[in-house]
Amino acid sequence: MPQTYTNDHSDSVLRTHSWRNVSNSAAYLLPHLKPHMSILDVGCGPGSITVDLAKKVPAGHVVGVEYVSDPLDGARALATSEGVSNVSFQVGDIHELPFPDNQFDVVHAHQVLQHIADPVQALKEMRRVVKPGGIVAVRESTSITVYPELEGLMAWEDLGERMRRAKGNQTKAGSCLHVWAKKAGFPVENINKSAGTWCFSTPDERQYWGGAMEARARSSGFAKSAIQDGFASQEDLEKMALAWRAFVEDEDGWIGLLHGQILCWK
Repeated sequence: MPQTYTNDHSDSVLRTHSWRNVSNSAAYLLPHLKPHMSILDVGCGPGSITVDLAKKVPAGHVVGVEYVSDPLDGARALATSEGVSNVSFQVGDIHELPFPDNQFDVVHAHQVLQHIADPVQALKEMRRVVKPGGIVAVRESTSITVYPELEGLMAWEDLGERMRRAKGNQTKAGSCLHVWAKKAGFPVENINKSAGTWCFSTPDERQYWGGAMEARARSSGFAKSAIQDGFASQEDLEKMALAWRAFVEDEDGWIGLLHGQILCWK
């Protein structure tokens, strides 16, 4: 399958991804975890959710899979620094997972299906490798709102939308999860739908999110692709970076993200 990811694994990207853990990104799954479970975390990135999942299943094991090796050394280092030994990481394609049928109690993906070529095929693969009675859990963003609505921030959102569409990404993935799950073979009665949110408004939160976006606009795979593929100029990106800095420094700055979530039982 062609790779459609519009970002890379630069420091500015991994900075936002590394903030994620089970509490802020997979709380909808938490009540269903048991200490002995085996879990596959697909699209694990820097491993912050993966390692946290491993802490929740101390008598089980968690495998993190990413389509490239770039972030996996950092994920292994994170596990070591946290003293977590029941976790491992490897390269694998979500469209063709390198595992036998019926292997895992839970298969999890967070903000992954929006970036890939065929979300239905991915869910079929996740369904294949989960055990009968097991859970496939997926969370994807669907919308974002920001205050103040600075021109540069609106341009940044529009740029991302145009690039994702051109790459074949799923721009509103969170809204489609339950439909894709049905197409992947899950009966309607086995699909639980819900929503979750992120909100960043305190000075530290604004610096975390806005600062990372500012850095992405100046130096990341996304910024390079935007220029190389003719979606934006260096001047355009600099204006967007300055808008993110203005957001960080605005005491009234506020950003909210809505996510769709599904739990699917096999």
